Amino acid sequence: MQNFLTRLFLSDDHARLRFWGAITLFVLNCIIGSIPGARAEAAEYASGVVLHSCGYSGLAFLLFTGCQGVPAQRALKAVFGVAIMGAIDEFIQTFFPYRHGSVDDWLVDMAAAIIASTLMWALWSLRKRPAA
Repeated sequence: MQNFLTRLFLSDDHARLRFWGAITLFVLNCIIGSIPGARAEAAEYASGVVLHSCGYSGLAFLLFTGCQGVPAQRALKAVFGVAIMGAIDEFIQTFFPYRHGSVDDWLVDMAAAIIASTLMWALWSLRKRPAA
């Protein structure tokens, strides 16, 4: 089971799947978040900061592991990807009277992406280091 999970989440064999999975989850997040009352119901279980932090750090993980390049390039791609996704999400919210876009939410998205990408960068660098 561990080998299966390692291959699914960390191997280059499934990188494209993780990249497109991140895009799909982002689109679903935008659609579900646009349903009237859905965000208010989610707030009963977790605050906006928790939801944004978990969601966008997960997207950063998927983007990091789904992109090509050395760890530093992957981290930058993940952070820039989340920056764009978060901005799109907040922009979409401005079109709904029961939602509003927030720069603060976008900053939480960015902080989550930076932290997740930095951790992934450190772990990936250790993982890919050749044995001495």
